[in-house]
Amino acid sequence: MSLIEKRISVDPNVCHGRACIAGTRIMVSVILDNLAAGKSYKEILQNYPSLTIDDIRAAVAYGAMLSKERTISLP
Repeated sequence: MSLIEKRISVDPNVCHGRACIAGTRIMVSVILDNLAAGKSYKEILQNYPSLTIDDIRAAVAYGAMLSKERTISLP
């Protein structure tokens, strides 16, 4: 079982079906937004104490996987 399969959950009854860290309501997009804003893993873990480093790594892996599946036109 991969890190993504262990850590990421998509459930239509949780966060409107958006990808979340399993067992939480912390969406993958929130973690990726924090990283994109320059937050360190340490800062994210302080702000979301229920997360682990592996949760953050899984969110990054999930985002990387999605980027391989589709492209977005940029101006």
